[in-house]
Amino acid sequence: MDNLALAAPFFCSGAVLGILFIQEPEASGRLYAANLAGSALGCLLALLSPSLLGGEGTVLLSGLLSGLAALFLGGSRLQRGAALFAIALYLAGLLFPPPFLEVRLSPYKGLSYARQFPDATTTFRRWNGFSRVDRVRSSAIRSLPGLSYTYLSPLPPQQGLFVDGDDLSVVLELDPALLEEQPLPSTLDFTSYLPTAIAYRLHRGGQALVLEPRGGLELWVALAQGAAEVTAVEANPLIVEAAGGIYRHPRVRVVMEDARSFVRRTSERYDVVTLALSAPYRPIQSGAYSLAEDYHNTVEALGDYLARLQPGGVLAVSRWLQMPPSEELRTFALALTAVERAGGEPARQMVAFRGYAMLTLLVKAEPFTPAELDAIRRFAAERAWDLVYAPDMRPEEANRYNLLREPVYYQTFRSLLEAEDRPAWYAAYPFEVSPPEDDRPFFGHFFKWSQFREVVAEAGRRMEPFGGAGYLVLLLLLLLSLGAAGAIVLLPLLFRRGRRPAGPPAEGGRPPAFLSTLAYFGLLGLGYLLVEIPLVQQFILFLGHPAYALTAVLFALLLFSGLGSALSSCLPLRPALALLILVLVLYPLLLPALFSLTLGWPLVGRILLSVFVLSPAGMLMGVPFPAGLRRLEQQAPYRIPWAWGVNGAASVVAAVLAALLSLSFGFRWVLFSGAFGYAGAFLAAGQGRGFPPRGGSP
Repeated sequence: MDNLALAAPFFCSGAVLGILFIQEPEASGRLYAANLAGSALGCLLALLSPSLLGGEGTVLLSGLLSGLAALFLGGSRLQRGAALFAIALYLAGLLFPPPFLEVRLSPYKGLSYARQFPDATTTFRRWNGFSRVDRVRSSAIRSLPGLSYTYLSPLPPQQGLFVDGDDLSVVLELDPALLEEQPLPSTLDFTSYLPTAIAYRLHRGGQALVLEPRGGLELWVALAQGAAEVTAVEANPLIVEAAGGIYRHPRVRVVMEDARSFVRRTSERYDVVTLALSAPYRPIQSGAYSLAEDYHNTVEALGDYLARLQPGGVLAVSRWLQMPPSEELRTFALALTAVERAGGEPARQMVAFRGYAMLTLLVKAEPFTPAELDAIRRFAAERAWDLVYAPDMRPEEANRYNLLREPVYYQTFRSLLEAEDRPAWYAAYPFEVSPPEDDRPFFGHFFKWSQFREVVAEAGRRMEPFGGAGYLVLLLLLLLSLGAAGAIVLLPLLFRRGRRPAGPPAEGGRPPAFLSTLAYFGLLGLGYLLVEIPLVQQFILFLGHPAYALTAVLFALLLFSGLGSALSSCLPLRPALALLILVLVLYPLLLPALFSLTLGWPLVGRILLSVFVLSPAGMLMGVPFPAGLRRLEQQAPYRIPWAWGVNGAASVVAAVLAALLSLSFGFRWVLFSGAFGYAGAFLAAGQGRGFPPRGGSP
């Protein structure tokens, strides 16, 4: 029922547009232009309205806009009265929000669990254009990831910070002034029992960079363990506001920007760079997060972090332990590859140690010294942590405290490091653990087709054994979307079978060829989404946040597609398609160089440049659809709603197909696939008698 409720607005809006195209086919260019321009403005509203109105208010605003559209559409007095009544209800809801409209979270979210405790109280809740942030006080919240079990003193009081109802991080209820006391009070002793403390002990009094610190735990560790100054890079301003005190400490400099964007833009260097662990433990067997892009954990990202180190500096990265090794092994593979690409010696520049549930990896831009290795050994031994890899490590050091039947982590890490044919090693390993790159930034994707039989055999019995659920669900969605698209394409034709087509005949008395019409509008639907989705991904690093990239790319493509639609009657179709294909092929080749040259620009400048760069493709992408509708209006008007449906159905298939292609081949090939889609439309435009036109104006 929930899915049907969500689908209802889209079904109705699609029906309205289809009816308008049928009633006013000669104005298809202007109608399509108005629709796309409105969608472009909607992108801006989607980013701005949650900050002003909250999530509930944004939903009401959408209903209000629909009511205004119904009012302008006209109709009978009764229909206009109903539209006015709906507008009044939405306005009343915006001014006096009723409690029953509150957005209800899934009961399986971490925030839902936290609020079930009797003493749980929400102390902060805010929305912005890309998140909802909650802070909860409860006696049940105790979370210091990686804390050694040799720490036996009481834990500091904490609150829980949740982003979008999940991903718990802690906000310590301590006074930041404690950090200025000498000696430090015992309430801060816990910081020396967290794994990243060793990085600051190796560089006391140094400059630290903490990426994505969320609730601020790593800021407490850095300052308590001797960092002179800490630069905290956090992309979400609501997190900084909710976490409070530690971000306002005089030795903390806050940069509200995406971590990758900052490390690429800045020229500063640091003694310690810490990539904070902001995600809770998630068994990879579930496969739930295999489709999530993660640009903070790619080979290029690790290379960027290492480039920001001072001589002798240390990069610290922590990940959860999985069995068999997977998440932590992929992190090791990332660092290994990044060090090799920088011309280093991975065997001498990496150290890894593990506790009960977490592994911490230390990486340098040059070899570790004997004194540093001795300090790390003592630090780990005092806290009952096991070495997993060190340049001078002996096999008997691998399994001393957190005992396993076999030292599997040590054996696997050493095997990977010593592999002569690393691609073959990755291919033979039961999980997909090869290091992700920016073109395929799916850190949580561990599925291999060799796991398929076991995944299917265990389906419904226990959690899927190899994390294949996410990928297989995507395949199932593709099959479902293909089935639904086929029904949308074929059922209208079956209902019209035997009926005489309305409208004037085509040249020679024949309507446009069925296959050329199907191919033309279907490929346009495929092409648009297969271009749009990878472009959004490519602009994430440039603009510094997925929300900014999504807004800028969609705004530019939709706005200029609307302009192209308005001008479509003046532009020759096939030359426009040929030029569009050329632009799309050039984007993957030219955009990286452009981004490197302009990454230091202010955000506003980068957004304006993005819109400018995308405007040619957007305008050309707006030409083919209304051009095809006008030709259908001349020769087979009864097929206009069918063509609109074919285009929309193909877009749904393209959204799922883009995810599968990006997982398998990378975003660059998704964009090339979009170009191939438009190339197919170009060929279809020259097929059949009269549709679409062979050249010149449609």
